[in-house]
Amino acid sequence: MPTATWNGTVIASSDETVIVENNHYFPRSSVREDLVRPSTADSFCPWKGTASYLSIEVDGETNADAAWFYPEPKDAAAEIKDHVAFWKGVEVTD
Repeated sequence: MPTATWNGTVIASSDETVIVENNHYFPRSSVREDLVRPSTADSFCPWKGTASYLSIEVDGETNADAAWFYPEPKDAAAEIKDHVAFWKGVEVTD
């Protein structure tokens, strides 16, 4: 089962991830909401749309903007609506 881990703590785990551009997008319902905080960062992808970011907080440490999601993805990326992907040191394993 794909799992996202940072600082020794599982942030998300699901057997229903969607893989896009070699990234596992986890269903938002599988992400530990007690460990993520909204960020003001955003970015734009021409075919997916505007991404919003989340920071991860574990044991008093923060990994700023370490997760992203598309609140309103373009039609070509509709499958990742309500899904979250990780980077910046978050280990994603199958």
